[in-house]
Amino acid sequence: MPRFHLKSKKFQFSQGQKLVFTLVTVVACLFLNLNFSWAATAAKYYTELKFPPISAIKLPKYERYVLENGLVVYLMEDHELPLVTGTALIKTGSRWEAGEKTGLASLVGSTLRSGGTQKHSADELNDILEQRAASVETDIGEAAGSANFEALSEDVDMVFGLFAEVLREPAFAQEKLDLEKTQIRGGIARRNDNPNSIASREFRKLIYGQDSPYARTVEYATLDKISRDDMVKFYQQYFHPNNIILGIVGDFNAQKMRSLIQSKFGNWKSHPQIAKTQLPEVLQANLGGVFFVNQPQLTQSSVFIGHLGGKFDNLDYPALDVMNGVLNGFGGRLFNELRSRQGLAYSVYGLWSPRFDYPGTFVAGGQTRTETTVQFIKSLQTEIKRLQTTNITAKELNKAKDSTLNSFVFNFQDPSQTLSRLMRYEYYGYPSDFLFRYQKAITATTVADVKRVAKKYLQPEKLVTLVVGNKTGMKQLLTSLSAKVTTIDITIPGTQPAVQK
Repeated sequence: MPRFHLKSKKFQFSQGQKLVFTLVTVVACLFLNLNFSWAATAAKYYTELKFPPISAIKLPKYERYVLENGLVVYLMEDHELPLVTGTALIKTGSRWEAGEKTGLASLVGSTLRSGGTQKHSADELNDILEQRAASVETDIGEAAGSANFEALSEDVDMVFGLFAEVLREPAFAQEKLDLEKTQIRGGIARRNDNPNSIASREFRKLIYGQDSPYARTVEYATLDKISRDDMVKFYQQYFHPNNIILGIVGDFNAQKMRSLIQSKFGNWKSHPQIAKTQLPEVLQANLGGVFFVNQPQLTQSSVFIGHLGGKFDNLDYPALDVMNGVLNGFGGRLFNELRSRQGLAYSVYGLWSPRFDYPGTFVAGGQTRTETTVQFIKSLQTEIKRLQTTNITAKELNKAKDSTLNSFVFNFQDPSQTLSRLMRYEYYGYPSDFLFRYQKAITATTVADVKRVAKKYLQPEKLVTLVVGNKTGMKQLLTSLSAKVTTIDITIPGTQPAVQK
């Protein structure tokens, strides 16, 4: 058996190893002899740092035109990477589905892609796209439908052809519809697992009304009523070229892309009788009140307080957004008071949150320990009222405006983001320079403007308060906020109610 004599072993270096060792030694010696005194003298406190003003933002060059069938097209070349991406916005949404078939629009949006086309099954689509690292995806949300593709420049003709197939010739395969329904049922069964999700869902019902298309939820019963025929009818109602905006950005030649679009969509017949769909009416369902969802297992409460809000096109929106900046973020009033001084919450917020074409919400809230629930709510109410009764400081104003204006550049990080914004503005009927108008209005906002909009739009008497938490652990009862506290039953229809402890 061989013996290993470690003491007599000598280390041998190759010529390459000797060279590397020598270089490392020289660099280390140079580093140790450097004078770092400049660093000490140059260091400054962050408030002393001076930055040059942000240069004016210019939109990338783009082209907009309309096909004879009414399809609106945006093209924006970007040759930085060999990629092409595209998005189609379809004027549709779940807010126009029948209440007894809630979930229909979402099913159409997902099965449009997952159900395959008349020429390619879903599995065939997946195989073709995966082999080329490409994608085609579809979705229908609350206020819009969308279809997206992404491909390498060399594959764009083929991928765009599949994209057109998905939009124009969906198969809505029954087995894929059944699979989608199974997955949705699983989501329904799990929807009460997260207290923040419960709070968000139930708060929307309290503000908009449980039957409002902006608040209703998919249930087992509504899902069971949806058939493949319903999906085909919904698709046929909205998917027409004169109801779609198509945008493409990336590494392509505009002339060739126009030819490609014409070849795939030019012969798609328009629907001459598409009328502007009436938007659902929006009224605040509960004008105040305290509501509670009991979750005995929780050690903290999720709190939402708020009321109906407004839209982006309100001329006062920029001042309201500055108000948001005063309330939120590190150094904001809610952070300083409720987190730093009172230690009531790790996260806390208050937002005027508008929508494009229907009223959004004003909502404040966060998570707090069970025993401090009432104190947390009262402190939120105090800060909301303080905005209305006292002027913010010049420092608060400048910080909020600077934060907003300095982040403005991030609205234009890449051409695809810029193009998406242009398409969205056209979709909702906003001017293409809306964001620049907003930027100018932010700059012009004053201390008096913030107080004025706080007094005009914040309505403490209409604040709806919702708590999801454990009532037995609260130091103060919710009845100290209101004599009447309404308990919300979140039992999922079609299942047995949970035992309340």
